[in-house]
Amino acid sequence: MSYAKALEQATANPEQFWMDAARALDWARFPAIAHDEDDDHWFPDGELNVCENAVDRHVAAGRGDQPALIYESPITGRDATYSFTELQERVARTAGMLVNAGVKKGDRVVIYMPMIPEAVFGMLACARIGAVHSVVFGGFAAPELAKRIDDCQPVAVLSASCGLEPNRTIAYKPLLDAAIERCTNKPETTIILQREELRADLIPNRDIDWNAAYDAAKPVDPVPVKSTDPLYILYTSGTTGTPKGVVRDNGGYATALAWSMEHIYGVEAGDVYWAASDIGWVVGHSYIVYGPLLAGCATILFEGKPIGTPDAGIFWNLVDKHKVKVLFTAPTAIRAIRRADPDGEFIRKASLKSLKALFLAGERADPDTLLWIADMLGKPVIDHWWQTEIGWPAIATCFGRGETEIRVGSAGRAVPGFRFKVQDDAHQEVEPGKVGNLLIEQPLPPGAFRALWNNPERFKAGFADFPGHYTSGDAGMIDEDGFIHIMGRTDDIINVAGHRLSTGQMEEVVSNHPAVVECAVVGAADALKGETPVGFVVARAGTGDHDQIRKDLITSIRGDIGPIACLSTVHFVDGLPKTRSGKILRNLLRAIENGDEIIVPQTIEDASVIDTLIAHVAEEKAKA
Repeated sequence: MSYAKALEQATANPEQFWMDAARALDWARFPAIAHDEDDDHWFPDGELNVCENAVDRHVAAGRGDQPALIYESPITGRDATYSFTELQERVARTAGMLVNAGVKKGDRVVIYMPMIPEAVFGMLACARIGAVHSVVFGGFAAPELAKRIDDCQPVAVLSASCGLEPNRTIAYKPLLDAAIERCTNKPETTIILQREELRADLIPNRDIDWNAAYDAAKPVDPVPVKSTDPLYILYTSGTTGTPKGVVRDNGGYATALAWSMEHIYGVEAGDVYWAASDIGWVVGHSYIVYGPLLAGCATILFEGKPIGTPDAGIFWNLVDKHKVKVLFTAPTAIRAIRRADPDGEFIRKASLKSLKALFLAGERADPDTLLWIADMLGKPVIDHWWQTEIGWPAIATCFGRGETEIRVGSAGRAVPGFRFKVQDDAHQEVEPGKVGNLLIEQPLPPGAFRALWNNPERFKAGFADFPGHYTSGDAGMIDEDGFIHIMGRTDDIINVAGHRLSTGQMEEVVSNHPAVVECAVVGAADALKGETPVGFVVARAGTGDHDQIRKDLITSIRGDIGPIACLSTVHFVDGLPKTRSGKILRNLLRAIENGDEIIVPQTIEDASVIDTLIAHVAEEKAKA
């Protein structure tokens, strides 16, 4: 089926389109109802188990000896390949370990682990017994981890003694202990995997040694769950500084991912697929773990960096080593590779015969970077767009359907099942080529979120501004040929190296410093990371040691939010631009920092502040 035909069918009869797609899975009870309009759920009467579909059914189909999970850790020098049969054995016993720890169907389990096979075993084991996992990016700061634990109230936490970076070891256990100490809702059990690089002290009557618990466990079979039951909770930054727990269902999500692997990425059972991301993010959930395994592909779990482990050729060496068919990474990774290898010497050393396409997502793929890597690879390089809430690509070039037309600067066309609109603030649809609020018509297709954990009112509020539509939070434009262009965020969420971070949350941390009167944090353009947070601070009179305050703020941000949120620059200024109602004009600050055109609104309280800020930023940059 061509892309055009799939788009036509998904638009004209979405229920039949997705019922047909659902037949790619094994169901304990195949749904008779495609979509419940009252509850906005897909396949409400269906029952299945996602772990069984990702693992067991491939063994039953005779593919047990094929590679399923490939672990590559250039940081440690370790690697391993697990066949589907071996993966089934590991996951079934890990599930038994959870059962022995008292985890039951519907219970929550927080997974706070590095990029190691046991983390994947843990995710799949939760799905196997009907527990709901919530993966938190390994090394996340204790206060943020505590918020997530308190919100989802897990029965157990799976963790490891440490995570590894190219030049340092991060002790996870002290972070986990500090987080639990802050929690009101404390987990009953923590299961800790001891890594040889750094062992952790275990607390009696709470901490359990992973290996001992695993050895004592017996394998358990998958448990059918309702299609609408939650598979996982994944927290993403919210504009209030409070994390949003995006809830993903089982049946709709599995159906959408299985469809996307064939139709968007163009892979099938037996192929090797590599999403160079982290399981702590939605890309890792959808395209390191569930998507490839549902499709019967081998998936690569990579504990390393695009450069420095050991060099800028690691991606291309692993593509050749494992005959990767499709590689998916963030533009940040390609920019880092380009900076380290501007002439593409490492790329030319690799054959890359197996590679059919490179996909980019997580942030806007700037044309310069996209064109550079496309020229170096001589392969299709495809930008595509989606969000944690959406769960899988909503804008893409459907490579698996033979689509290869790429418009640089655009993320592609609407994926079948998604109906996009662009409206202005008055809810009027804008002309093609005009920028406005990027919206998706309801109902959203399978795979998208249907709830926020413990927060139905906040979920409803996400659809309130433009009734009948999901508001993406991005400014967008649809051209006359249907290509969709993402122009930037419309709220205070910034994208740092593919990680969505709330500047409002950073402002809360900065404003807590005793020397800070008021502040604003904005996302400034960064050649490597896409965006980087920059602070504008009004300090109290008499606090002359700005260097020490700057160091304090950087330390606080790293400790309360995490190192990825580190302020790159802190400007100490006399005042901030505000409207007469007191709203800080962050767009103006962003434009000043980036050297963009300054458009001063008529509602500004004191326009003279602008000239002062421009001169200050120019002086600071000249010093740097």
